Amino acid sequence: MSEVQDDVQEFAALLRRLKERTDRSYGQLARRLAMNTSTLHRYCAGDAVPVDFAPVERFAALCRATAEERLELHRLWILAVAARQRNRTASAPATDSAVAVHDGSLPETAEEPQTRQSLPEEPAPNSSPRRPWYRRRRLLVTAAVATALLATLGSLSALPDDDRSRASDSVRGADPTRTTTAGPRPTPTAWPKPSSTSPSPGASHTKKPSPKPTATAGSPSKGTGRQRPSTGLPLTWSANSHVWQAGCGHDYVISRPPQQVPPPPAPQDARTWAASLSAVHGRQTMVEISVQGRTSTAVVLEALRVRVVGRSAPVAGNAYAMDHGCGGALTPRYFDVDLDMDRPIARPVRGNDSGTPIPAMRLPYRVSAEDPEVLLVDARTTGCDCSWYLELDWSSQGRTGTVRIDDHGRPFRTTSIGALPRYAYDTSARTWGPYS
Repeated sequence: MSEVQDDVQEFAALLRRLKERTDRSYGQLARRLAMNTSTLHRYCAGDAVPVDFAPVERFAALCRATAEERLELHRLWILAVAARQRNRTASAPATDSAVAVHDGSLPETAEEPQTRQSLPEEPAPNSSPRRPWYRRRRLLVTAAVATALLATLGSLSALPDDDRSRASDSVRGADPTRTTTAGPRPTPTAWPKPSSTSPSPGASHTKKPSPKPTATAGSPSKGTGRQRPSTGLPLTWSANSHVWQAGCGHDYVISRPPQQVPPPPAPQDARTWAASLSAVHGRQTMVEISVQGRTSTAVVLEALRVRVVGRSAPVAGNAYAMDHGCGGALTPRYFDVDLDMDRPIARPVRGNDSGTPIPAMRLPYRVSAEDPEVLLVDARTTGCDCSWYLELDWSSQGRTGTVRIDDHGRPFRTTSIGALPRYAYDTSARTWGPYS
């Protein structure tokens, strides 16, 4: 029994190590694997072993297991399944009566010897066994049909040639007065099946057209549950580019003096405040992208790319800081983008929660209607006024595509603050002053 537990627990231990490598809970993993949360927890705890390796393979892929780890996981799964089977075999009762009932035979009783004595003796090995009644009946019917056929052929052969021709025609159901011509016989055609009601003498024998089918070719039939794959975009997204560092730190470049700039807004009002002043993101633009599938079918986010469509000299004006600096205990994971590179890329960076690291989000990643995801992009520049947007590649049910993520139809815009005058708002004096 200890050997059985060792094999199962070794398999469960590898599952737990793979699970701890991710930042997802049992519930999040179970939703992506289309299984119950308690079932996945029992597998990882060693309380149960899956009878099929398919869910284990999906679990390994979701946890980004290496090829060697997948081979080891398959080997341990085989040992765990075999151990559970040995355990069930050893614990099952092995009595004769149980085996007899399982095989479909009844257990012997005290009256069986008398029943066997009342049965007729088996025939000798050299004697032919007697056929069952249903086989004997088939032979009698066959012999009767053969006798009737021979009698009919004999009576036909005794007739003259002229009478024999008429008789044979009457047997075939043909008109005895028709004339026959020499030559090969025509190929017989299939006669239509007679209808259940005999037609009237004046009725036409034209065939009525069959009703047209209600479903067109290729369309799903009612009641089958099959649906034609959708041709539209399988996911939805929204983007917010006015996200501040730790909820309070951000810079805007505005071509106005401090006396004409209103106080800093609340973070939720930043878009309206910046649009009214024609403000441009200074030094940094943080974009929060919410991605969700339209249905429960999984959509795989394959890659996130950066497209810079314009570079120019930094915007002239003043830099206005939204605070004197703040920070929080939580730093979310994000994609870092250096806009000053010739070909900027979105590099995944891990986060931090009060000293506990948060693993970086690496694509590909799956989303659905029940399991949305938020992508945070942190784009920075120190030397240009950059216009850019993002491209998100997706795949679902054999289809692939790319969505453009921008600022309501326009590219995102980030400018360097360089040596621009920088101001901060003094809440006590209710005025903008030099940043210190």
